[in-house]
Amino acid sequence: MTLSGNQKRKMRSASRLYAVQALFQMEHSSQTIEAVQREFLDHRFGATYDGDEMQEGDPDHFGRVLEDAVNYQASIDQMTDRALVAKWPIARIDPTLRALFRAAGAEFRDTGTPPKVVIVEYVDVARAFFPDGKEPSFVNAVLDHMAREARPEAF
Repeated sequence: MTLSGNQKRKMRSASRLYAVQALFQMEHSSQTIEAVQREFLDHRFGATYDGDEMQEGDPDHFGRVLEDAVNYQASIDQMTDRALVAKWPIARIDPTLRALFRAAGAEFRDTGTPPKVVIVEYVDVARAFFPDGKEPSFVNAVLDHMAREARPEAF
């Protein structure tokens, strides 16, 4: 089965949301990356909850974001700390946002996706978690700062 460009984009978007959830779960459960990855691939991607079918994710993209977020967590967290305009240490940030910044930071390391696309995608993820809050604009500001540090040539 061949997927259209639009289907591939939707799957990549879904895998970003799943990556944030998985990173959050890992931080709160002390599960290994392998255990969490397996759970998401087996039970979340395309699953149906209360009659709502979850979007199918892109397993390769999901895995790459998770692995890079875990492998480069220290440098991503340092980059996030530098980008936090309020000068709050990342440890004081909401755990969902911390997971989001780690996932986005992992994608900034990978030159396959333009940084502006990464920013838009993760601001959308922030909207999914915080539909009525100020978090999406906060995420936009922090990610813009991180992207300019990680990939200055793209701006």
